[in-house]
Amino acid sequence: MAPTRVAIVTAASKGIGAACARRLAEDGWKLVVFSSSKQIFELARQIDALPVQGSVASQADLETCVNAALEHGGRIDAVVNNTGHPPKGNLLKIADDQWHQGLELVFMNVVRMARLVVPRMLRQGRGAIVNISSFGACEPQEAFPVSSCFRAALGAYAKLFADRYAADGIRMNNVLPGFVETYPVDEQTMASIPMKRPASVNEIAGTVAFLLSGEAGYITGRNILVDGGLCRGF
Repeated sequence: MAPTRVAIVTAASKGIGAACARRLAEDGWKLVVFSSSKQIFELARQIDALPVQGSVASQADLETCVNAALEHGGRIDAVVNNTGHPPKGNLLKIADDQWHQGLELVFMNVVRMARLVVPRMLRQGRGAIVNISSFGACEPQEAFPVSSCFRAALGAYAKLFADRYAADGIRMNNVLPGFVETYPVDEQTMASIPMKRPASVNEIAGTVAFLLSGEAGYITGRNILVDGGLCRGF
C-alpha cells in the first residue's frame, strides 16, 4: 500500500493558498497549512489539516513548519510556496528596506524551504515543489516592480533547481497567475484580458494540484502561466 502523500501549503489562510489547501485535501493529501494569520486554525479544522502559525520570511518558522510536517506525516512529498504581496510604488522611490522585504517574501522563502525539504525528498526518491509566482515574471509591470523583479529571479531559480534535481525525481515549477478574483480588477484591465474576467482561485489551485501529481511527472523548471491569455510573449 502506497504511503499517504504529505504536503505543506504556505500562506494558506485565505485566497490562493486556502484554495490550494482545500483542493489538495479533496485529492487525499495529508496537509500542514502554514500562515502568519490566526485564520489558519479555522481552515485547518475545516479540512482536517495540521496548522502552523509563522512567517514565510522567517528561517526559524519555516523549520518549525517542516519539522511539524515530518512529525505529522513522517515524510514530505510536496510543498506549495505561496506568499503575500511585496511592497509596491514608484520604481525609484521604493526604499532599500522594501526591496529587501520583497527579496525575503518572494524569493528567499523558496530558497530556504528547498534547503529544508530537499534532503528528505532525496531520501524518499521523489518530491514536487510549486511556487506561486505572477505573470509579472514574464512581462514586468510598472505597477508592481518589486514583485516583477523577484518573480523573474524565481524563474531562474526553478530552472537551476530542475537542472540539479530532476534526475533525482524532485521537480520544481512556478505557477504564474494573472489577475485573480481575490482583488478588484478595473474595467481597463479587464478589457485587456482575452477571457474578459479574472481567474478564480480554484482555477489556480487546479493547476497547482496537477503540477504536484504524477500526471505532471515530466514537467519541471517551468513557468506556467494561468492568466486568461493576458501575456503576449511566446
